[in-house]
Amino acid sequence: MQIPAYYTDTYEEQAHTHIAAIGKSDGTPWVAVKHCLFHPQGGGQPADRGWIDGHEITPVRDHNSTLIVATATGQTPLPLFSVGQPVKTRIHLPTRTAHAALHTTGHLIEAAGRAQGWTLTANNHFPGQARIEFTPPTDARLDSPESREEATEALRTDIAKAIAQDLPVTCNNDAKDRRIVHLADLHSAPCGGTHVRSLGDLTDVVLPTLKMKKGRIRVSYSATHRSPVRPSDTAHQERS
Repeated sequence: MQIPAYYTDTYEEQAHTHIAAIGKSDGTPWVAVKHCLFHPQGGGQPADRGWIDGHEITPVRDHNSTLIVATATGQTPLPLFSVGQPVKTRIHLPTRTAHAALHTTGHLIEAAGRAQGWTLTANNHFPGQARIEFTPPTDARLDSPESREEATEALRTDIAKAIAQDLPVTCNNDAKDRRIVHLADLHSAPCGGTHVRSLGDLTDVVLPTLKMKKGRIRVSYSATHRSPVRPSDTAHQERS
């Protein structure tokens, strides 16, 4: 019923599609489009900014229908759309690529942490809050500022090497129909987020010295998408 296009192409900025469903959730009207560019908040990633026929929307997952639905952003309600109505949709590509850069960098930090024997515990890919948390092995020596800086520098070195190699970022579905994101042969993980095309798209990756809190390693980070952003060559156009 709905195509999650944000899974297929992070850089698809606009599409001509149609309204696939309409409804309400807790009294709030929503619409769902067939070819859905809009990534909802989830998996530690913020929602996209988007528009349907020029009306700004916020995408959310409707748990009753399982659709990605669009509700009005702000106080102005959406117009009355009808099922089957042709519409033009668009995302704010700089916001999308900023989120994709942070999410991909999170996977890269996870890969570097695993190489040190750490186990992923939590993640957050929100701008200004991005961090990856690990549980270290019981024999880990991270009790001094020097040891924590040494461990952080090892992460930085591994991350810089992978970015310099411009490793490809790909995805596929496994036997359980889970979407698996791959950083070449370096790392694979189930993930529903958006990602850059290759690690060479990442720049300004900064890791302050890691912190220990309640037995967990916390790696805060920031990253941006290398300019210029490379949008898709053409907009999606549905054929009748």
